[in-house]
Amino acid sequence: MDRIIEYMLEEDEGFGDITSQAVVEEAKEVNAYIISKDEGILAGMNIVREIFEEYGVKVTFWLNDGCEISKNDLLMSVKGDARTILLLERTVLNLSMRMSGVASAASHYVNLVKGYDVRIAGTRKTSPAIAKFDKYALKVGGADTHRFSLDDMVLIKDNHIAVCGTPLDALLKAKENTSFSKKIEIEVETLNDAIECVKNKADIVMLDNMSGEEVKDVIDELERIGIRQNSLIEVSGGITEENILDYVEYGVDIISIGALTHSSRSLNFSLRME
Repeated sequence: MDRIIEYMLEEDEGFGDITSQAVVEEAKEVNAYIISKDEGILAGMNIVREIFEEYGVKVTFWLNDGCEISKNDLLMSVKGDARTILLLERTVLNLSMRMSGVASAASHYVNLVKGYDVRIAGTRKTSPAIAKFDKYALKVGGADTHRFSLDDMVLIKDNHIAVCGTPLDALLKAKENTSFSKKIEIEVETLNDAIECVKNKADIVMLDNMSGEEVKDVIDELERIGIRQNSLIEVSGGITEENILDYVEYGVDIISIGALTHSSRSLNFSLRME
């Protein structure tokens, strides 16, 4: 994350902030404030603090990550060199606005299923290079991060299956070649494949892009033949705030939603300087 932040700052600065150098007095100390112009869940303030303090800017928190925020809320005060604050301004705002947008989307979906025994999770459909920031924001919003990277667990998807043959072929090969310390999840698209993978005790079986009725049929059949407890059941694809409670009612364990990171709206923050 430190390397990514360093690149973000280098990218924004280019060969120097020629505007600040032209109009802002050198070594001028100022106070500045980050203000919310939006409503949602705050995320990224700890990272913003580290960026400012790395450059010698003093920080005072007013609200912390995970707080509900409203329009005109004061999020953070900073004090330091004016040119330095202006240099960091856009990077810290862009990053915290995106992270707060992801946290807000996660919190919204978590609240939709509040009271049910189900977990909302993100996916790896994040923006390139900033996945760890997105994952942190998911956690702040109350969602599960799912995998951070490819080495977190075995997740057998459609392209793996296309190479191996069938979902069961892929699952059995994974069991043969994977340490006990790693979970194995497999993505399936049909009732029969779901049954076979649960029978063979995949840790997690993902029902991919199934309709609500198809998911219900899978759960009902697993319970009828007495193997529902063998595997966690995850659903993914086509889940919206309009239909999410249908999937919850069917008794799934995990609902993963790529839109939490690939389509969430950034919140709007502003830095104002005295």
